[in-house]
Amino acid sequence: MDLKAQLLKSCQNQVDSRFLKIKQTILDIEEALFEESKSSSGDKHETGRAMLQIDRENAGRQLQEIEKLSAILGRIDIKSTSDYVRLGSLVYTDKHIYFISLSIGAVTIEGVQYFCVAINSPVGSLIVGKRKGESFSMNGNIQTIVEVK
Repeated sequence: MDLKAQLLKSCQNQVDSRFLKIKQTILDIEEALFEESKSSSGDKHETGRAMLQIDRENAGRQLQEIEKLSAILGRIDIKSTSDYVRLGSLVYTDKHIYFISLSIGAVTIEGVQYFCVAINSPVGSLIVGKRKGESFSMNGNIQTIVEVK
């Protein structure tokens, strides 16, 4: 499997894992709501239901965020290349290697560390649109782009 495909798969696995956790959270909340509705009425009952409703709304927002991340992954074309940094680029600098995708952090493949970063992340926003030979400064450290794939 090609390197970009492996990195994209790592991003997809992260999204899938978060999706499953959130779906389970929603199921747990719905079950708790069902149990809560069987309880006796009163202030304690109403407070418990209200708290569970808030939890369900929060989980729903997290689910929407996961759907947005999945949409971003769907837009990444790992087969195309460009001479400038964009979504799906593999960027080699003199210090690190970045895969412009989602912000999931460091991924190690065959002993090499790659940083999966989003376009709108701090480092992503600094390097998007740049070309081989251009430099950028991150936390006072200057990095030069050696190659864009």
